[in-house]
Amino acid sequence: MREKYLLHCPGCGRPFPDRYTLDCPSGCDALLRTVYAERRLVLRDLPGIFRYIEWLPVEGHLRIDAGPVSYGSVALARELGLSHLTVTFSGYWPERGGRMETCSFKELEAQPTLLRLREKGAGVIQVSSAGNTARAFCQVSGLTGAPVVVVVPASAADRLWTTVPSPNVCLITVDGDYSDSIGFGREVCSIPGVVPEGGAKNVARRDGMGTVMLDAALFSGRLPDSYFQAVGSGTGAIAAWEAAERLIADGRFGSRLPELHLSQNLPFVPMVRAWEAGRREIVAEDMPDAEVSIARVSAGVLTNRHPPWGVRDGVYDALVASGGRMYAVSNDDARSAGRLFADTEEIDLDPAAAVAVASLVRAAEEGLVSPEEHILLNVTGGGYERAAEDLDRYPVEPYLRVRADEAFEGDLRDAVRAWIAEQGVAIRA
Repeated sequence: MREKYLLHCPGCGRPFPDRYTLDCPSGCDALLRTVYAERRLVLRDLPGIFRYIEWLPVEGHLRIDAGPVSYGSVALARELGLSHLTVTFSGYWPERGGRMETCSFKELEAQPTLLRLREKGAGVIQVSSAGNTARAFCQVSGLTGAPVVVVVPASAADRLWTTVPSPNVCLITVDGDYSDSIGFGREVCSIPGVVPEGGAKNVARRDGMGTVMLDAALFSGRLPDSYFQAVGSGTGAIAAWEAAERLIADGRFGSRLPELHLSQNLPFVPMVRAWEAGRREIVAEDMPDAEVSIARVSAGVLTNRHPPWGVRDGVYDALVASGGRMYAVSNDDARSAGRLFADTEEIDLDPAAAVAVASLVRAAEEGLVSPEEHILLNVTGGGYERAAEDLDRYPVEPYLRVRADEAFEGDLRDAVRAWIAEQGVAIRA
């Protein structure tokens, strides 16, 4: 293979070059994967996640020193009776080397995605988010000048801030939930020159998040036996599975996939219900009173109604392949776990990360993991209190505010077209 990487469809087995490709050209319902020419994990002297550039679908790198940080837990491990607990922290914790200033592992996705888009010349990216992903893309836009169209629920607008000015962001707030934002974002992508970020279909997002597994394996010298993470779409869990398979093929980190221990926040737990029913499809009964349930969770970023569950090589397949399990975590248990982590590890957590900690607490108490196992806890966000003390914050102001049922036409469409034209992107009629 002469190219650094090719894309591969697990459905039809076809390899092909990347054109910021999100779907199989043959129409397979499968998540494309990257196949890299470099089969061993090789580190480069580059900042942040770009030390893993050989396993990222980009040629160049960004000068952003933000990546996952792995360390061996002492106090939390002792509290839970665990001998080998590795924490991989993605957030702001300068004493540990954590420099993700938006306090979320979504920066692992945003950096390679925007660079991949730039290198492939695809256009202006559109991102729909419940909060953390949007904030990460706004931050990277501010650092690089890359134009981004961001669509979020109006209730998430206060989560949209950056630590540098971000003048190249077109923020659209929708008076609805995350699914409404996804739907409106899809309409925005009907404008020529606007490219959907792609969600789980985007290999740059998944390989960026996969650096969590790479970092932890390098720290421990081996793959973990069990991996804990809270999931909304589950894209991070797919990324962990894919990264683990690459590490197994490397041959230096073990030969067994980590068991995936994935958690959702009650009362909105569609993947938990589908898993317990043994179904690779999520049905309406898995999301009873969805709007009410979504409004009641403490970790709003975990409320995706359309996760990549049953697609080929999606979350369901990752759980089956790894012999994993799922947990439904209450708000009270998540808050308690967040306090436990803050007391023992001395850093505050994102609510979604607290859900993951709660699932680890339950697994340890119920004997679902053994005390001698090598366990990886993916802390997907934290350090908000430290960041508020150390860093400036610039709120991202909405460019447009729309209703959930508002048609994307007329003045709305013209306004977005005008903004894109200001970014120097040519638009066809």
